[in-house]
Amino acid sequence: MAAMIFLDTHAVVWLYAGDLERFPAGAQRRLEEAEVLGVSPAVVLELQYLHEIGRVTVPPAAILADLGTRLGLRVVETLLGPLVEQACCLGWTRDPFDRLIVAQALLQGASLLTKDRLIREHLPAAMWD
Repeated sequence: MAAMIFLDTHAVVWLYAGDLERFPAGAQRRLEEAEVLGVSPAVVLELQYLHEIGRVTVPPAAILADLGTRLGLRVVETLLGPLVEQACCLGWTRDPFDRLIVAQALLQGASLLTKDRLIREHLPAAMWD
Protein backbone atom coordinates (compact mmCIF):
# COMPACT_ATOMS: atom_id res chain seq x y z
CA MET A 1 0.00 0.00 0.00
CA ALA A 2 1.38 3.42 -0.95
CA ALA A 3 1.49 6.06 1.78
CA MET A 4 0.97 9.00 -0.57
CA ILE A 5 0.41 9.10 -4.29
CA PHE A 6 0.59 12.36 -6.16
CA LEU A 7 -1.55 12.73 -9.27
CA ASP A 8 -0.48 14.37 -12.49
CA THR A 9 -2.86 16.96 -13.93
CA HIS A 10 -4.40 14.70 -16.57
CA ALA A 11 -5.19 12.09 -13.92
CA VAL A 12 -7.05 14.73 -11.90
CA VAL A 13 -9.07 15.81 -14.95
CA TRP A 14 -9.93 12.22 -15.89
CA LEU A 15 -10.95 11.32 -12.34
CA TYR A 16 -13.17 14.38 -12.12
CA ALA A 17 -14.79 13.51 -15.45
CA GLY A 18 -15.32 9.91 -14.35
CA ASP A 19 -13.14 8.62 -17.21
CA LEU A 20 -11.88 5.61 -15.26
CA GLU A 21 -11.46 3.61 -18.47
CA ARG A 22 -8.46 5.83 -19.23
CA PHE A 23 -6.65 4.28 -16.26
CA PRO A 24 -5.14 0.82 -16.66
CA ALA A 25 -6.04 -1.77 -14.03
CA GLY A 26 -2.78 -1.24 -12.14
CA ALA A 27 -3.36 2.49 -11.86
CA GLN A 28 -6.93 1.94 -10.69
CA ARG A 29 -5.70 -0.46 -8.04
CA ARG A 30 -3.11 2.05 -6.83
CA LEU A 31 -5.78 4.74 -6.57
CA GLU A 32 -7.92 2.44 -4.43
CA GLU A 33 -5.01 1.38 -2.20
CA ALA A 34 -3.49 4.81 -1.60
CA GLU A 35 -3.59 6.09 1.96
CA VAL A 36 -3.45 9.68 0.70
CA LEU A 37 -4.05 11.11 -2.76
CA GLY A 38 -2.33 14.43 -3.23
CA VAL A 39 -1.59 17.04 -5.82
CA SER A 40 1.05 19.70 -6.04
CA PRO A 41 -0.06 23.33 -6.10
CA ALA A 42 1.50 23.23 -9.59
CA VAL A 43 -1.41 21.00 -10.63
CA VAL A 44 -3.80 23.69 -9.41
CA LEU A 45 -1.94 26.27 -11.51
CA GLU A 46 -1.96 24.02 -14.57
CA LEU A 47 -5.69 23.38 -14.14
CA GLN A 48 -6.23 27.15 -14.01
CA TYR A 49 -4.19 27.58 -17.19
CA LEU A 50 -6.18 24.83 -18.93
CA HIS A 51 -9.42 26.43 -17.75
CA GLU A 52 -8.34 29.85 -19.08
CA ILE A 53 -7.55 28.46 -22.54
CA GLY A 54 -10.79 26.45 -22.64
CA ARG A 55 -9.36 22.91 -22.45
CA VAL A 56 -10.99 22.38 -19.04
CA THR A 57 -14.45 23.86 -18.57
CA VAL A 58 -14.64 23.68 -14.77
CA PRO A 59 -12.56 25.93 -12.49
CA PRO A 60 -9.84 24.20 -10.45
CA ALA A 61 -11.50 24.96 -7.12
CA ALA A 62 -14.63 23.03 -8.16
CA ILE A 63 -12.61 20.09 -9.46
CA LEU A 64 -10.51 19.88 -6.30
CA ALA A 65 -13.50 20.30 -3.98
CA ASP A 66 -15.34 17.49 -5.74
CA LEU A 67 -12.37 15.11 -5.70
CA GLY A 68 -11.61 16.08 -2.13
CA THR A 69 -15.10 15.00 -1.12
CA ARG A 70 -15.24 11.86 -3.28
CA LEU A 71 -11.66 10.61 -2.99
CA GLY A 72 -10.03 12.55 -0.17
CA LEU A 73 -7.73 14.28 -2.66
CA ARG A 74 -5.81 17.16 -1.13
CA VAL A 75 -3.42 19.85 -2.25
CA VAL A 76 -0.08 19.28 -0.52
CA GLU A 77 1.53 22.60 0.29
CA THR A 78 5.27 23.08 -0.01
CA LEU A 79 7.82 25.86 0.18
CA LEU A 80 8.50 27.45 -3.19
CA GLY A 81 12.28 27.84 -2.75
CA PRO A 82 13.16 24.15 -2.31
CA LEU A 83 10.59 23.21 -4.95
CA VAL A 84 12.14 25.50 -7.57
CA GLU A 85 15.64 24.38 -6.60
CA GLN A 86 14.66 20.74 -7.18
CA ALA A 87 12.80 21.63 -10.41
CA CYS A 88 15.91 23.34 -11.79
CA CYS A 89 17.69 19.97 -11.72
CA LEU A 90 15.12 18.39 -14.06
CA GLY A 91 16.58 19.38 -17.40
CA TRP A 92 15.01 16.43 -19.22
CA THR A 93 11.77 18.37 -19.71
CA ARG A 94 10.96 21.88 -20.88
CA ASP A 95 7.46 21.78 -19.38
CA PRO A 96 7.45 24.01 -16.27
CA PHE A 97 4.38 22.29 -14.81
CA ASP A 98 5.96 18.85 -15.16
CA ARG A 99 9.14 20.13 -13.53
CA LEU A 100 7.26 21.43 -10.50
CA ILE A 101 4.98 18.39 -10.18
CA VAL A 102 7.90 15.95 -10.41
CA ALA A 103 10.03 18.08 -8.09
CA GLN A 104 7.36 17.98 -5.40
CA ALA A 105 6.92 14.23 -5.68
CA LEU A 106 10.68 13.90 -5.22
CA LEU A 107 10.75 16.26 -2.23
CA GLN A 108 7.83 14.45 -0.59
CA GLY A 109 9.26 10.99 -1.32
CA ALA A 110 5.95 10.15 -2.97
CA SER A 111 4.91 8.19 -6.03
CA LEU A 112 3.44 10.03 -9.00
CA LEU A 113 0.59 8.54 -11.00
CA THR A 114 1.06 9.70 -14.59
CA LYS A 115 0.55 8.46 -18.10
CA ASP A 116 3.36 10.74 -19.28
CA ARG A 117 6.04 8.44 -20.70
CA LEU A 118 8.83 11.02 -20.42
CA ILE A 119 8.17 11.48 -16.71
CA ARG A 120 8.03 7.72 -16.18
CA GLU A 121 11.37 7.32 -17.99
CA HIS A 122 13.07 9.80 -15.64
CA LEU A 123 11.28 9.42 -12.32
CA PRO A 124 11.62 5.95 -10.76
CA ALA A 125 8.64 6.61 -8.47
CA ALA A 126 6.36 7.41 -11.41
CA MET A 127 3.83 4.75 -12.32
CA TRP A 128 0.92 4.06 -14.60
CA ASP A 129 0.57 0.34 -15.32
